[in-house]
Amino acid sequence: MSQFMVFLHVIGAAGVGFYLVLPVLVRRASKLDGGGQAGLAEGLVSANRIAQYFLVLQLITGGYMMSQSDYKVAWMIIVVILFLIIAALGGIITKPLKQIAVSIQSGQSASSQIAKVRMFSIILLIVYLVVIYFMKYPMYK
Repeated sequence: MSQFMVFLHVIGAAGVGFYLVLPVLVRRASKLDGGGQAGLAEGLVSANRIAQYFLVLQLITGGYMMSQSDYKVAWMIIVVILFLIIAALGGIITKPLKQIAVSIQSGQSASSQIAKVRMFSIILLIVYLVVIYFMKYPMYK
């Protein structure tokens, strides 16, 4: 059972890895025309939703694996908080992504929403890299 959970956890990590490439994709948005920006934003909303489902998979499989081993409580708290930060930022970033398409369709500039998405995507990248560090070097009792 534990090998299957590790397999699911690795699949989930690959899915949440969307946040590694999100800043690069958002950077491209400012170089596209209006229709391209709207299309990219709609695609990123869909990809973000899928990454959120993978994050739930990460939390479930990671919680199971934490219960099966002897980790320090501080490490478990840090990891759970980091994953909750990723989930919160992933949810927060959805609104400006949706507003990009709405702004473009109404003929307005979407540069302020793109700037918000860029900022949140960089923060998500940093937090995800910190999570990877903590996963690579867990603290045992």
